[in-house]
Amino acid sequence: MREKIDINSWQRKDHFNFFNTFEEPFFGVTVDVDCTSTYHEAKENNVSFFLLYLHKSLMAANRIENFSYRIIDGEVWKYDEVHAAATINRPNGTFGFGYMDFYNDFNEFKTHAIKEIKKVENTTGLIPSSSGENVIHYSALPWLNFTSLSHARNYSYKDSCPKISFGKVRDENERKIMAISVHANHALMDGFHVSQFVDSYQELLSKRAVGLIED
Repeated sequence: MREKIDINSWQRKDHFNFFNTFEEPFFGVTVDVDCTSTYHEAKENNVSFFLLYLHKSLMAANRIENFSYRIIDGEVWKYDEVHAAATINRPNGTFGFGYMDFYNDFNEFKTHAIKEIKKVENTTGLIPSSSGENVIHYSALPWLNFTSLSHARNYSYKDSCPKISFGKVRDENERKIMAISVHANHALMDGFHVSQFVDSYQELLSKRAVGLIED
């Protein structure tokens, strides 16, 4: 479900009108998060660390209203939920795009996500996701400890989906630290909203997942 935002009465009216004229309205930040608890949680329960931290990031994004805004035909819409359009790496070094619905319960999310991952792994090509606008574009670079990141962009297409990328997990003072990059359309959100997401994500990384049980 989605609802249309009345731009004329929206508190971001001036911000939207200003940044929406930019050829490149996206801004991005890279920050570190402590994923020690989630890393050990995944190992203890024999579940995918990637799926567990991905699920928690979706939970965090769904808590922050600005992450649910999208620009469609010059109008702003707010979705009830946002889902994941993620790059899935294949053993041959290529990747494909997969679509994963968000479920608050991790085990339910995991069940559907594993099916999507297997489908992408056993096919070729990019497999563009038929996910619509209410997604976050996710990618993982588990081989790189990056401190900044940029994305390929088609400026003729009015993209408004946030983009979140995860880096290599590194050990620091007996903690597991991971860089994440967040890019967002400035017409829809500011650094303040990204900081809300990061704070919420760190909170979720530090506690157990909803619905996680041992297989």
